[in-house]
Amino acid sequence: MKPAAFLVLGCLIALMAVPSAMARCRIEDVPAATLLLPYFEVNLSDPTGMTTLFSINNAGAQAALAHVTVWSDLSVPVLAFNVYLTGFDVQTLNLRDILVGGNLPRTASAGEDPSDTISPQGALSQDTNFASCSGQLPPPTLPASFISHLQRSLTGQSSPIFGNLCAGQNLGDNVARGYVTVDTVSNCTLRFPSDAGYFAAGGTGDATNDNVLWGDYIYIDQNASLAEGETLVHIEADGEDPELSTTGGYTFYGRYVGWTAADNREPLATNFAVRYLNGGPFSGGSSMEVWRDSKVVQGPFTCPAMAGSRPSWYPLGQENIVIFDEQEHAIIPQPPVSAPVTDFNPFPAEAQRTLLGGSAFPLPFNFGWLSLDLNATPGEAVLNPNPPEDHAAEQAWVTVRMESQGRFSVGFDAVQIDSACSAHHAVAQQ
Repeated sequence: MKPAAFLVLGCLIALMAVPSAMARCRIEDVPAATLLLPYFEVNLSDPTGMTTLFSINNAGAQAALAHVTVWSDLSVPVLAFNVYLTGFDVQTLNLRDILVGGNLPRTASAGEDPSDTISPQGALSQDTNFASCSGQLPPPTLPASFISHLQRSLTGQSSPIFGNLCAGQNLGDNVARGYVTVDTVSNCTLRFPSDAGYFAAGGTGDATNDNVLWGDYIYIDQNASLAEGETLVHIEADGEDPELSTTGGYTFYGRYVGWTAADNREPLATNFAVRYLNGGPFSGGSSMEVWRDSKVVQGPFTCPAMAGSRPSWYPLGQENIVIFDEQEHAIIPQPPVSAPVTDFNPFPAEAQRTLLGGSAFPLPFNFGWLSLDLNATPGEAVLNPNPPEDHAAEQAWVTVRMESQGRFSVGFDAVQIDSACSAHHAVAQQ
């Protein structure tokens, strides 16, 4: 690691120069049209090991349909299903139930639930019929062959359903990894967000622009006496805002709509500030859960995932990272370079957990904070010149977890410094 005072100074100046337009695209904990669980883990070998739970809540009295997509850590969609919500309803999902038992949440609209025993209507709630859900809700138990497909795909192994291709990283520990998106939809559909017809401008595809969903997620590891959670990432939709409806702009699902902004979803941030603690009460150290956008519509690929080869964008680099201690000493672990692949890629996948102070992200200090510019490197921006308005912009989401070796843990979101609507770049792009 090398000190680089001149780059640090430039980074600090840039951090202060936050574009005023970002307020229009600020991610907030408010009812939204899309929810993002940025990272999940399920230990498939140990029923008392790590699992991930999340909730889907309806903020309004009117009934709603939510469409859940489970993605691998390299952004290949592997499962889609629908969840019906009466007004003010809540559904809690344990991913172990799905990936091990094949049990999808049992919900049904009024047409499939005439006795009102599957999705009961509350005194203040609407219960309505979605005719498109006939035969789909309540869902059946997933067959063993498909459970095997999910487990293999989410642990980086080949799947017969994918033609013996892979969908994720194989880290050799039999832990399923990935992320989850949840969208409001107008009908029961098994399409993925990457499929034609799922999005159309103004919320006229399968997906709607109804900002009614909210939720949270929890990591639980009984063996480690660990439990920690956060709110899901709440992503609002607006078909009238020029930032979210103009072709060429950056929207959350931009890569799946050809950068036409037809999804109308606000993008996430690209720059973050977050603390780390590796000592004292937090003797278990700190780790980060990081979701990133490769800006590529990724399908299954030849096994295994291989840096610099497959997928074509893997591993993801970054424009700049600065490590500070609590006395403002600063280290830049890898000067920004133009090549798409560097020797410092602590967040190579679309969804991952990275130990701070470990081999992937060594730390010279025990206590301090990180300045993370997770935009694309100049080389990456040349290889993938999207979105059209800013080739180097690359949305992400960052959370941090601090542990005390089996005693307690805390977790929280990193501070957003900007928005991909108007991304800040610490490195001048060519």
